[in-house]
Amino acid sequence: MQLIIEFLPVIAFFVAYKLADIYVATAVLIVSVILHSLIQWVRTRTVSKMQLVSAGLVLVFGGLTLAIQDKAFIMWKPTIVNWLFAVAFLASQHRMFGGQPIVRRLMEGADGGIRLPEQAWSRLNLAWVIFFGALGAANLYVFRHFSEATWVNFKLFGLLGLTFLFVLAQGVWLASNVRQGSDPEP
Repeated sequence: MQLIIEFLPVIAFFVAYKLADIYVATAVLIVSVILHSLIQWVRTRTVSKMQLVSAGLVLVFGGLTLAIQDKAFIMWKPTIVNWLFAVAFLASQHRMFGGQPIVRRLMEGADGGIRLPEQAWSRLNLAWVIFFGALGAANLYVFRHFSEATWVNFKLFGLLGLTFLFVLAQGVWLASNVRQGSDPEP
């Protein structure tokens, strides 16, 4: 359910595009990302760094799209966001950035969450790095080689579908590794 909530601004963008054009959709996206972040803040008194980065890039690239009337800016945004996430996940394993994979920090949590051996966390984190890199490349390919309408459909159905499949595959992988993990790291 949380994944669907995270994609509500993209769904709003899609609906606005179908009813109007990419510039109206971009304005709707900007407003919905701001509202989404505010609602998250009111509910939890926190907004994740990933959400803040994404919202900031929507404001910058969406603002440029509207100010210059060039749709390429908003079309680049998913690629840049995904590539920044890939770099962040990759860097998170370096001791200068905490020495612990982001995926471990997110899934293990303070309450114990999921327990895996260190090597499994590194593999899972690397899978996310590859996934984010591939999503960014796929967005770039679609927006450079297909029509605007195809890109808008891909932005909703392609990116959401690929993310859903990846999370599902991750769940299967985690289930098999948690069962097999005899001695999880403290």
